[in-house]
Amino acid sequence: MSQHRFNVYGRLVTIEGTQGNWSAFCPSPDGKRVPANFIVPNFLAEDELCQYLADLFHESATPGNGDVVALP
Repeated sequence: MSQHRFNVYGRLVTIEGTQGNWSAFCPSPDGKRVPANFIVPNFLAEDELCQYLADLFHESATPGNGDVVALP
């Protein structure tokens, strides 16, 4: 199982799983993982996740947070 972390226009998102079985989570203020309110299509490959998040949440972009960035 792989784990991918992203800064999506200022919002932290973690996507876990493998191609064909993705799950999305957001961290809560107390450090717990909360299921995200969106679905990641099972057909997406790992290298497509960042672009998918950018397309899905593009309306959340602001002048100060205009990118989706993969985090280490």
